[in-house]
Formats: sequence, C-alpha cells, structure tokens
Amino acid sequence: MEIITGTLVWYYYICHREVWLMAHELNPETENSFLALGRLIHEESYPREKKEFAAAGMKIDILRERGGQLVVGEVKKSSRSTKSATMQLTYYLWRLKQMRIEAKGELLIPKERKRIPVELTDKLRRELEEAVDDIQEIIALETPPSPARNRFCRNCAYREFCWV
Repeated sequence: MEIITGTLVWYYYICHREVWLMAHELNPETENSFLALGRLIHEESYPREKKEFAAAGMKIDILRERGGQLVVGEVKKSSRSTKSATMQLTYYLWRLKQMRIEAKGELLIPKERKRIPVELTDKLRRELEEAVDDIQEIIALETPPSPARNRFCRNCAYREFCWV
C-alpha cells in the first residue's frame, strides 16, 4: 500500500491525473511561476508562527497552541481551491488523531487575510476515507487517467503532461 500524502489528497480534489503523476514521481516543472509564487507566500507569511512539522505523509506548515488546543495551519496562496485545501487539512487532522493527537485546523490565506477554521467532523472523515480509497485505486493504475480539462488547467505545472 502506498503512503498517501496530504499533497495527494490536495491533488485528488483538483485532478486525478495529477494524483497519478505525482505518486509515480513525475514531478511538475519546478520553475513554474505559480509554484514559485506559492513557495514565496509559504516562506514569507506568518514568520513568527512558522513551525513546520513533518511525519510520514504530512508536511504541516504551522503548528501552534492556542488556549490549550493544538492548531494546525495550512498556508495557501488563494481561496480558489478551498475544497481541496480543506480536505488536505482534514487529512492532517485525521492522521494526527490516529496518533492520538487532538487538533483543530486553520486554512490561512495571507493575500486575502482569511483564516478558515477546519475541524475533523464525522462527515469530513467519511469523505476523506473514501477519497483515500480512491487515491489508492488511482495510484494502482498502470497508466495515468486521461486528461480532463477543468478550471485549474490553465495555471497547472503539469500542463505539458496533458495538453502539449
């Protein structure tokens, strides 16, 4: 069984082809301006709170304590992908809960000055578990799923894998 990562969960809600490509270590163009912008926002935002945490399948942007509660922060460049970001953060909360660590989450969108709270509800947990099963099925395919245009294609770092 492949280790599912928060990034694969993120891509699952964007594009199943990207899930397969990333899981098979076919990485996107590293000089893509949108990826570079995302890295810059990640590095420059919330400098006093930056406490990255990494574990198998997780790379959490910010961990902090607020009022006796552990809060996991995920930094995104825009709210355009709120669903995928919410599910990525839900994945982190779910994995932490499996480690017996209770936490709440916050999507942090510095350019828009937004903080969106995320909690691991039963409904989100069930949806996530279905997504993880689907991700495992996608990864197991011999070839990637066929390209399917969506609203994210225009700025996608994997564009050349689909539309050239």
